[in-house]
Amino acid sequence: MLRFYCICIVFAALASCSERKEPAPVFHAEENPERLSDWGMLAETADELVISDGVTPYDLATPLFSDYALKLRTVWIPNGAPAAYNMDSVFDFPVGTIITKTFYYSVPSNEWTGDVTIGRERSVNGNAIALDHLRLIETRILVHRETGWAALPYIWNEEQTEAVLKRTGAVIPMTLHRGDGRTEEFGYLVPNVNQCAGCHASDATARVIEPIGLKARHLNKASSFAPGFNQLDYWLAKGLLTGGIAGPAPRNAVWTDESEPIEARARAYLDANCSHCHNPVGPADTSGLNLEPDAAGPALGVCKTPIAAGTGTGGRVFSIVPGDPEASITVFRMETDNPGAMMPELGRAVTHKEGVALVSEWIAAMDGECSRSG
Repeated sequence: MLRFYCICIVFAALASCSERKEPAPVFHAEENPERLSDWGMLAETADELVISDGVTPYDLATPLFSDYALKLRTVWIPNGAPAAYNMDSVFDFPVGTIITKTFYYSVPSNEWTGDVTIGRERSVNGNAIALDHLRLIETRILVHRETGWAALPYIWNEEQTEAVLKRTGAVIPMTLHRGDGRTEEFGYLVPNVNQCAGCHASDATARVIEPIGLKARHLNKASSFAPGFNQLDYWLAKGLLTGGIAGPAPRNAVWTDESEPIEARARAYLDANCSHCHNPVGPADTSGLNLEPDAAGPALGVCKTPIAAGTGTGGRVFSIVPGDPEASITVFRMETDNPGAMMPELGRAVTHKEGVALVSEWIAAMDGECSRSG
């Protein structure tokens, strides 16, 4: 009996030691907390980044490229108030919704030196991701208030114990180590609140901030966090989403999945990286370029001369020249790291070699030709 009692004490002690204090989400209706932890969405322990109970991690079929940064995306919706499904636009999230996107890098050493490598996103195990050989850089908050969505950038401190609000943004010096052994120094941009608003206001007239990635076509994929589920089905089952889904939901291809058609992969990549500006009502509407999934012909850039690109053409005549990626402005602007010509204008300082290769392959496979008359 004594032996059994002692064993129970040992197991109780081990359980107590292994218990992890879970954060709890807190909606701030007006104030902007100085510390990320005050939102209760995420918490850092000695070796893990913990996702709060009730907070749902998610990912996108084809995500935005951000200087090879890896990302952990989460959403929290107040109980009893699911988002309303929309086939084409951003889901209608209730007031009180909090969205986070944490940017981090794989690093060669746990001691921060500014050196980063091209890695893979960490899986979530037990509501946490392991932090060994990772460097947390920033976490961006999107919060839906009565007055609309607000965007706030938080930068992680040197000790990786807390992220602090930095409304003015920052530029963080880094050295990228590519897989072929080459290194490249660059300045990682943490956007200021105005830059956040510039990207998230995808209607240039309304200028209303809203999420970008939380659309059916981006979320319609096999769940990375609930095996066996489609991500949209999981959201429906979990009560995060409501509304009739009549027929198949729209779907973007996974840009790295070589079993999918090259056109679908390239169009998904351009949609994720460019269409929040390049759409009929977006901040780049004066360009006449539409990179949404249903665009075609000159609107997509095929044999289209630029309206106001200036030196951003790189001496090329058409946005897309079928069969000739080297002569295409689109490829030039994706490839260059000249701040006056590169696209996107924000969010990258280095060239996404793999993305350039994908779009180049798609253009090379196109039929047709462009006349100098446009």
